[in-house]
Amino acid sequence: MAQLRSGSPHKLTERDRRVLKCIVRKNRLFLFATLTTEFQTASGSNVSTITVCRELHEMGFLGRAASHKLQITMRNAKRRLVWCKARRHWILEQWKCILWSDESRFTICQSDGPIWVWRMLGERYQPKCIVSKKRKVSLLFDHLEPIELAEHLTYLEFKSFCRISFADYQNYIRSCCMKDNPMMERSITLCNGISQWVQLMVLSRPTAQLRAEVFTKFIHVAQSLHLMHNFNTLMAVVGGLCHSSISRLKETSSHVSHEVTKVLNEMTDLLSSCRNYDNYRQAYSRCAGFKIPILGVHLKDLISVNEAMSDYVEDYKVNVQKLQALYNHINELIQLQQITPQLDANKDLVHLLTLSLDLYYTEDEIYELSYTREPKNNKAPPATPSRPPVVVNWASGVPPKPDPKTISKHVQRMVDSVFKNYDHDENGFISQGDFEKIAASFPFSFCVMDKEKEGLISREEITAYFMRASVICSKLGLGFVHNFQETTYMKPTFCDNCSGFLWGVIKQGYRCRDCGMNCHRLCKDQVAFECKKNAKGSSTSEGPLTPGSTPGTTCGPEGEEGQTHKHTNNRLLFFLGMTLQAWHTCIWGVSPLLFCRSSQALSGCMGSVAAQLFSGLSGDVRSGSSPGSG
Repeated sequence: MAQLRSGSPHKLTERDRRVLKCIVRKNRLFLFATLTTEFQTASGSNVSTITVCRELHEMGFLGRAASHKLQITMRNAKRRLVWCKARRHWILEQWKCILWSDESRFTICQSDGPIWVWRMLGERYQPKCIVSKKRKVSLLFDHLEPIELAEHLTYLEFKSFCRISFADYQNYIRSCCMKDNPMMERSITLCNGISQWVQLMVLSRPTAQLRAEVFTKFIHVAQSLHLMHNFNTLMAVVGGLCHSSISRLKETSSHVSHEVTKVLNEMTDLLSSCRNYDNYRQAYSRCAGFKIPILGVHLKDLISVNEAMSDYVEDYKVNVQKLQALYNHINELIQLQQITPQLDANKDLVHLLTLSLDLYYTEDEIYELSYTREPKNNKAPPATPSRPPVVVNWASGVPPKPDPKTISKHVQRMVDSVFKNYDHDENGFISQGDFEKIAASFPFSFCVMDKEKEGLISREEITAYFMRASVICSKLGLGFVHNFQETTYMKPTFCDNCSGFLWGVIKQGYRCRDCGMNCHRLCKDQVAFECKKNAKGSSTSEGPLTPGSTPGTTCGPEGEEGQTHKHTNNRLLFFLGMTLQAWHTCIWGVSPLLFCRSSQALSGCMGSVAAQLFSGLSGDVRSGSSPGSG
């Protein structure tokens, strides 16, 4: 029998094989070239890629497609089956339009290409051999799951909560107001913004059934926030749902199930101010680990301690007990900032929510939309709005201060996120349908016509769209808001916005009483010039304005009343801005029939917490201090 030829000896020793096995188990996704380089660096042996591949096969490591971790619940699986059953008669071309697209959410276990891993037999479902499938988060409100929305709201809330420092709490105790305290004011603005956003998202739906669906979705969001121990955002969401502009919608309430109403009552009892928020305090004390407190309640405690205990005791000695009590309250809030939640926030969705919460509307505008959706029954006796059980605007006297640079940055980030997720061809355009879906995620959204390509929207058009919406809705700096009044011109006058002639016999147009700008009725809501108030207030004009003249250099008609605008003590006039009727006129070119709500009836929306915590600020408001000066 012939002897087997020995051939060349194995280049790898037992030690080299152990080193190679450790490298493979360290990262199952290494390529051949990377494995060879890592092995040569670790062992010092000069081997080829073919040798490394052969040794891996002998050890049992084979390249196989990685398994994906399923990220779908039984509930979602049933919903998808029901959705597919209703479209079981579709042809192949119809399924190609939706299947595996961003809107479908069917790509659960597949990817664009197989991801290969090194594994042995029996290791298929080991954690190191499973590649988690990251689903592309949809930017559409209707596609977002309640838990997903709650996680991103918690991410924004915790980020804002962590910015408040120990010195900010000290300054608040000394001044009892938000003056010169931007971080705390930003947190308050976020809370009030979430509450308004909840109301507007419900009211933006045209039918009662759709409004009930959004209402139910926010109830599920509130449940998720409760499980996450995010009480501050929970207060904002429940406060928005309990607002009188929502609770008065009887037709919408008839479409809400009894289970959802029961959950809302439970949340309302939890956040009720009865017995000094006793239910909330008990639930808060039982929570361990991560939690976000209701900032207004704890700030009230700080004020109570500061007022109840004197600064000095007998013989002018410092009251150490008061200092210790204040320190314990503040230190508890500071320690909560060290507990980071396990949240995997999607930056694109964060940018979308940030821009949505930047928009600001007055309570008059919200009530006008509420009465537009469900007008008051003339046969029913007029009911005065009662104070909601959950008062979220505990710092509603604090005006929002949107920074133009900040809003511009938020718009640019959101536009980048939109094109990242919807511009598949990377040609700088998205479809009209995708844009309408994204715009529907904002309350009072309107569509712009594509100017460059048929059915396509460019990046510049989307940026201009959201910048204009932000300027109008957030009352940007309060500098763009004009004090227009319908005027009869005795001399020929031209519009400062479109340079057109103001036709008519009487009441031809509108004139700003602060800067003297003249414009048409339809142009007054589209003015892009900043209102530059005259130092001496309104004055009479020496002559009519001509096209191209600068607003503010000349004033309106002869015989115009020269008295300045008198501000009332009503805090709603603190945010002088565009009404909802003007907003609709700007968007659709028509003025819908809107029902107004008297500002005196809205005074019941201010809670006792706001009156106790911000008495100093309300004094500044009554004294006539400018809201934009701080």
